[in-house]
Amino acid sequence: MKKLTLFSLLLAVAGAVCADETNSLAWLSRPLSQADCINIALAQNADILKAKSDLEATAGVVVQTRAVALPQLTATSQVKHSEPQAIESFPNSTPPNNNWNSGIQIVQGIYEGGKLIAAIQAASATKKQSIAQYDTQVADTLLAVRLAYYDVLLAQQQIVVNEASVKLLQKELDDQQRRFDAGTVPHFNVLRAEVALANAKPNLFHANSQYRISKNTLANLLGYNLPREVLEDIPLNLTDTFDITAWDMVLPDAIQQALERRSELQDLRQQVILQNLNIVEAKSGYKPSISAFGGYNWNNSQFTDPNDLGYTIHGWNVGGQLTWNIFDGALTIGKVQQAKALYKKSQTELEDRSRQIELDVRTSYSDFLEAKEVLDSQTKVQEQAEEALREANARFGAGTATQLDVLDAETSLTQARTTQVTALHDYAAARARLERAIGAELASAK
Repeated sequence: MKKLTLFSLLLAVAGAVCADETNSLAWLSRPLSQADCINIALAQNADILKAKSDLEATAGVVVQTRAVALPQLTATSQVKHSEPQAIESFPNSTPPNNNWNSGIQIVQGIYEGGKLIAAIQAASATKKQSIAQYDTQVADTLLAVRLAYYDVLLAQQQIVVNEASVKLLQKELDDQQRRFDAGTVPHFNVLRAEVALANAKPNLFHANSQYRISKNTLANLLGYNLPREVLEDIPLNLTDTFDITAWDMVLPDAIQQALERRSELQDLRQQVILQNLNIVEAKSGYKPSISAFGGYNWNNSQFTDPNDLGYTIHGWNVGGQLTWNIFDGALTIGKVQQAKALYKKSQTELEDRSRQIELDVRTSYSDFLEAKEVLDSQTKVQEQAEEALREANARFGAGTATQLDVLDAETSLTQARTTQVTALHDYAAARARLERAIGAELASAK
């Protein structure tokens, strides 16, 4: 079952996820790994649920498409009363003015110019196309969840960095205030420390705001309705960290995998097949239609006692029918022209989408390499910045450095910490986008 679709797998996951979450507030306090968030989104995300409904609706379309090639069984019944003077009859005869008839008949199309076979093939292609569309929505949602998870981690770490910066600058201000009170430094040093502290606080406020927003975004992607008693700061408890494991991928392999795996291309390939089948269906108008039928009929006699409706005539009937539209006012010609144009358009869309996906892979790959290089360059920067601050403080205490040197070192340390946290986030996010670009998540799930 190598071709097991992601749809069946996700249904199994969705049925098992959140079975124990009877309390709507339980998710606020439970630890959430990235895998937990993905599983919850598969079960509750609105876009995935809507895509699932579309998939189920398409199943009905598949049945309708296939119905053209299947036999049709119908049953009919009729009871009729007519005025005697409205019935034409032979002289000296009185036909019944109360009549009834019933029957059952089965009709099977035998040949319709290739339309029957095309209908069966179209049903299969429609099913594959709908699954590909569902896979696309799932892949987009999983990427959004992963990125939102990383955004929460980034905002959380930025709060830590900015709190440390504010704490450090507050310590510097307190130290300069003590020195000023002791008469060892001018009041200018105190003012400079106050300005530096005031400039650092907005970054902390912004980090807190981004933390609140990112948690709300993640909760929305998980399909949760936030209780009204929960304030703007959602108490999410995320347990994972940034995924910075080494991942080797060469560009030609990435492009090849994307062209093979991306569900968007699978969708368009099925669309090309469907448009080609539409040409077959349109051309069937040039050809005859042959069908066979058989049935059984019951009706009252027309030549016995008019009041005896129980006298029944019944029996089998079988036959065949041929229909051929010799001239339909060029209707078939117009349908064929339209079908051929749409087929050519679907081929163009497939080619264009393939180029766009290749561009997407190249762009994501370049961003991933950049993020990797930045992350590698930041390995020892924070340690160096911490050492520079220690030396600046020591030199200032010895009188060989100025307060500006200390403040510059503190600013450099904050920038180094911020850059490192951002580099961790950007690497994890770039990897997630590249995995989405080559269809890695869907391929691993199938």
